[in-house]
Amino acid sequence: MSTASTRPPEGRYGRAPAGRDDRTLKIVGAVLGAALLALIGYFGYHYVGQSRISAEVIEFDITKDAVKVHLEVRKDAGADGYCTVRSQAANGAEVGRADFRFEGDATRVDKVVTLRTTSPGTTAELLGCHAD
Repeated sequence: MSTASTRPPEGRYGRAPAGRDDRTLKIVGAVLGAALLALIGYFGYHYVGQSRISAEVIEFDITKDAVKVHLEVRKDAGADGYCTVRSQAANGAEVGRADFRFEGDATRVDKVVTLRTTSPGTTAELLGCHAD
């Protein structure tokens, strides 16, 4: 009784791949992976590190024709800018949007702003903050 060979017949399927080809693919993959990682780091730094104004909605109170929004704004001392807030109705339609300015030397500002709406809103959403 003989044992079956696991090698393909000689000359039937062409040359066996050399280890050199695998090494080239590994090098190319490593270079592309490092470039992708560097690109993600670059965009992350500019998104988080360069942001001079950031804010969050602490709470909001809904009335018939307005939404009162309590914003907590964190910014660099002396940085001026604005934050955009919007409100939506229950069906998802936007019923109000406004920009609110923040100026001065304070690094943390708690402010309640009033967003006028065209119909009763159900949400208060911070869309973003931008420095001048």
